[in-house]
Amino acid sequence: MSDAARALAQWGPAAHLASSLEPFPHEGALRDRLASNPFLMAPMAGVTDAAYRLMARAGGAALAYSEMVSATGICYGSEKTWELVDPDPAEPDLAVQLFGHDAAQMREAAAQVADRLGTRLALIDINMACPVPKVTRKGEGSALLDDPAHAAGLVRACVEGAAGRVPVTVKIRRGRRMGEEVAPGFACAMEQAGAAAVAVHGRFAEQLYHGKADWGCVARVADAVSVPVIGSGDVDGAQAAVRMLAEAGAAAVMVARGSYGDPWAFADARAVLAGKTPPERTAEERVAAFRCHVRLLAATGAHLKRARSLAGWYLRGISGASRLRDEAMHAEALGDYLAVADEAEDILGAADGGR
Repeated sequence: MSDAARALAQWGPAAHLASSLEPFPHEGALRDRLASNPFLMAPMAGVTDAAYRLMARAGGAALAYSEMVSATGICYGSEKTWELVDPDPAEPDLAVQLFGHDAAQMREAAAQVADRLGTRLALIDINMACPVPKVTRKGEGSALLDDPAHAAGLVRACVEGAAGRVPVTVKIRRGRRMGEEVAPGFACAMEQAGAAAVAVHGRFAEQLYHGKADWGCVARVADAVSVPVIGSGDVDGAQAAVRMLAEAGAAAVMVARGSYGDPWAFADARAVLAGKTPPERTAEERVAAFRCHVRLLAATGAHLKRARSLAGWYLRGISGASRLRDEAMHAEALGDYLAVADEAEDILGAADGGR
């Protein structure tokens, strides 16, 4: 048993998180595999490390994605790049999201990832959605929305590299510039090039993460293609995830920022979809989840400074939360973060004792 598996088994139950993780189905049509549990943890740069993915999987996500990974970095053998790709031994499988502009590099990267991960690779996704200038100025990410022919070539290259071992999917946005929706036609081109599914974020790249995502765009893409469409954007919890399935005709839904401090969003969405009322998550559970998440960061060898943002997500609403967040912002070692969790538990215990 890996350090992370032990940490999850020891600290997950107090947060009502699963201690054993269900693998993503590897047999059958992708649409059918998504239907068994249509709630996925979205790829997020700087966020979805192994600890975050394990929390999401323990919270009911069918599948978790890596941070976006540079095809160039893989081709040049960058160890830092491979650190983003390699799943922790506790992870049953992983969806790896690649980004790049050179077809030969994308082909080689897909082949290397498939070789290295073997049966633990669930799928390869190509990022055609990232709006960050340092990505788009190289013709990568959402810049590809302006060049569907080149983007289709990248899909074909990854399909060749994967050699039928896993599906190749793409993640796109509504369009690059405000008012210029290209997603339905672009998605058709990606399907023709061999994409097994299309994930659609309902914002224009120019919007970054501001304004409202248009779920109607997801529906228009779903009407335009025959492959499964995965909806993304403004899925802020379980209720929204289920609404997107119904309103947008999506085959599955990606939960991104809506999972901040809420690893249960996926299991709760499954409950709502089944017509059940999910349990109210207590402050005590959120503190326990913070403790578990910090332990997983340590167990997976991640930089513990990542726990600083976790404190703000998990401890919100607790009396003295701002002070606890400030303590976390100055924490360095594992014991410092666990002391914050201890203090939060003491606050909650004192509040219960005073009732």
